[in-house]
Amino acid sequence: MQELLKEYLPNVMSKLPDFYESILETLQMFSKAGLIIFIIGLFLGIVLTVTKKDGILQNLVVYQILDKLVNFFRSIPFIILLAGLIPLTRLISGTAIGVKGAIVPLIFGTAPFFSRQVETALAEMNAGLVEAAQAMGSGPIEIIFRVLIKECIPGLVRATTITAINLISLTAMAGAIGAGGLGDFAIRFGYQRNQTDVTYASVIVLVLLVSLIQIVGNAISRKSTH
Repeated sequence: MQELLKEYLPNVMSKLPDFYESILETLQMFSKAGLIIFIIGLFLGIVLTVTKKDGILQNLVVYQILDKLVNFFRSIPFIILLAGLIPLTRLISGTAIGVKGAIVPLIFGTAPFFSRQVETALAEMNAGLVEAAQAMGSGPIEIIFRVLIKECIPGLVRATTITAINLISLTAMAGAIGAGGLGDFAIRFGYQRNQTDVTYASVIVLVLLVSLIQIVGNAISRKSTH
């Protein structure tokens, strides 16, 4: 097997430590940014849902401000956002390169997307359940956690899965400005040095990661559907 790999992936085999490190960096960017994105996106999605017109905490001023901010950041191509946030990234992380330098732009680029996914998932719930909870005297916080989130778990799982897959692709794109990971590995060796086997190996790993996320997401969604 090793001889076969050396024959078809000679450049990858000669850079195995770098290849393994790039996979680890991609996983680090995904896990660190993903946790923050989940918290921020879930919060924003809930706030957008409850403050919109006829929401349980209707506040059109708050809704309009958040709605415009989310739309603004969603409309900016990620590669431009990466460059535009360099000063803020340096201020927060102390650097604009490597894994630490990728976290801030990944959050700004993905949290608004996830918040919209959350808002859409929550909008699918039967409004009668909220009305019933209100009739029984439930307060806004209780409705949010015991009705909105609980009843929309399958939709939220699907939203999280879609966002996680999108995040994987953005970590690869972040490699264009030296953020590390498989994107950086593929660009430095696969593209700039014309080592096509490096590019193919990086793509295969990314496809496997995306497939694994989709399988796990589908399994959780099926189990949480009632």
